[in-house]
Parts: sequence; structure tokens; C-alpha cells
Amino acid sequence: MKPIIGITLGDYNGIGPEVILKSLASPRLLKWCTPVIYGSAKVLDFYRQKFELKEWSIAVIQEASEAKSGESFVINCWDDASTEVEPGKETKEAGKAAFDCLERAANDLDRGLISALVTAPINKHNIQSEDFKFPGHTEYLTDRFEAKSSLMMMVSDGFRMGVATGHIPLLEVSKALSADLLRTKITLFLKSLKEDFSIDKPRLAVLGLNPHAGESGLLGQEELEIIQPVVDEFRTKGNLVFGPYPADGFFGKAQFKEFDGVLGMYHDQGLIPFKYIAFDSGVNFTAGLPVIRTSPDHGTAYDIAGQNVADPGSFLQALFLALDLVKNRMNA
Repeated sequence: MKPIIGITLGDYNGIGPEVILKSLASPRLLKWCTPVIYGSAKVLDFYRQKFELKEWSIAVIQEASEAKSGESFVINCWDDASTEVEPGKETKEAGKAAFDCLERAANDLDRGLISALVTAPINKHNIQSEDFKFPGHTEYLTDRFEAKSSLMMMVSDGFRMGVATGHIPLLEVSKALSADLLRTKITLFLKSLKEDFSIDKPRLAVLGLNPHAGESGLLGQEELEIIQPVVDEFRTKGNLVFGPYPADGFFGKAQFKEFDGVLGMYHDQGLIPFKYIAFDSGVNFTAGLPVIRTSPDHGTAYDIAGQNVADPGSFLQALFLALDLVKNRMNA
């Protein structure tokens, strides 16, 4: 039995359905996995007809356990009789549907009915409700699977970029940064590099928080008081952890190529260089969970939704990474 990969539809007014359809258009993918989309056959058919994907076919099933090798499947996750697809428009209905898909897929992932989960982009505003009060997928899944912590890791070929603090305002980063937080994130990073990416002795670079990594305390104390001592702790235990490095020079000189992973201190410090380097092939992976979840590194892209111009490259890479992680965890 090939791995069953669950795929959530995301916001159906964004580019999620388009990149899913384009990614699954080739039957080659069925050689390696069985895709199960948690979404709506009606929505998928809307986009299939709009983009004239005449050769594309999918079977509707009620439960993931009904999936069999050699086909793609969809599970209808809400009553879509009155659903109106409006590409490029933010609607409350699309947000509710995105959560329904995510919740159903997470439940099946928890029950072991699917091997991994690939999530299409959600709108972080219209998905908010009494059931979803999180900044994004990462925080929701961390809570859902009762993980003590998780690490948002961006992956492309040999470049793996993690961040110590995720979806929080820049003003809060320094307050959130602590020795305990860094120990947790570095431990998760090293563990994932070993178990998920099969790297026996990973080399990890840690960036500084302040310009020039604090310039020996002249431009900030976080490097001297928090980051450097934690890096030294890991080094004394035999781990190949180095830093803190000034972020500008580190990426300017392409030093990331010398390491198996890079840990930034905040969201944009890591994601701006990562997306500049690997926007069309980058994948968001949530490390530290007992389950496997990946996603493309882009958002709903309302501005191009429904125009048949969305590039499925990142979504395809998310599927391939999920498959690699399933295999690596089985062999760990």
C-alpha cells in the first residue's frame, strides 16, 4: 500500500485548489502515493472546468480508509450545496470551509488513516472562530497534537531555515526570546535533522538578533546574555552548533550552504532570505510534531486566484517532502 497523503483544500477562493489540481494532473504522482483531498468535489469541479482540465479525474469517498492505490480521491468536508466560489474574494464561508477541511484531516491524521498532511494556504483572518484561535497552521497543529513545542522550518534542497519565534509582532520578539526557548528550538531542530532528514551529525548555524549580532554588546545584549551561552552549552555536549552570526553577512556570503540548518530569531529574519532564494520550490515543514505536515511556502494569493497562472512548484515540493519524511521516519 502506497502512503496515503492527505491534502487540505485551504481557502477555496485562493490559489489552493488550482495548485492542487495542477499538482495531481500528472498520473506519475500515483506511482508513489495515494492523494486524498479534504475539500469539496463541487469546488474542485468548478476550477477543473474553469481551467479546462478535461483529463483530470477524481473519485469521491466518505472515509480515508476507502482510498486505494492508483487513484486520487476527495472527501467532502462540508455541505457545499449553496457554496459559491468567488476567486480572489475573502469570505467568511471560505474561512469556515477551510477549517472544516483542516479539522477533518487532522482527525484522520491522528487516527493513522493518512500517512502525512499537506496543507494548502488558508487566510489567517477569515478562518478565525471559536474553534480556531491561532496565528496559523503551525500553532493549530501544535495544540491539536499536544506537542510541547514545534519548529517552523522552511525547506528547499539542502537549505533548511527555522525560526525561534514565529507569528508574533516584531515588538514582542526580544521579550519572547529566552535561554529555555532557544534550547527547545535547537533541540527540536537537531532531532529533526537526524530523524526526518537522516543527517547523522548535523551542523546548525544560529543567527544573532541584533544588527552585527550585537557588536559585542554595543547594539544589544541578547547575544551575550542569551544566544551565545546556549550555543556554547550545545557545543560542550558535542553538538555542531555555531554562532551567533550577523544575519546580513551570513546570507550575503551564502554561508547557509555550509550548514545543514539555520536558526533565525524571528519570522522575517529567516523567511525573507529563504523566499528570495527558493520562493518557487520552498516548503514549510512543522518539525517537532508526532505527525508529518508540510505546505507550500506561499499564501492564498488572491490577486492571481482563478487566473490559471499559479505555479504549483512549491506545492509539488511539499508533496515530495512529505513522502521523503514518511520514508525517513519509518527507517529512523
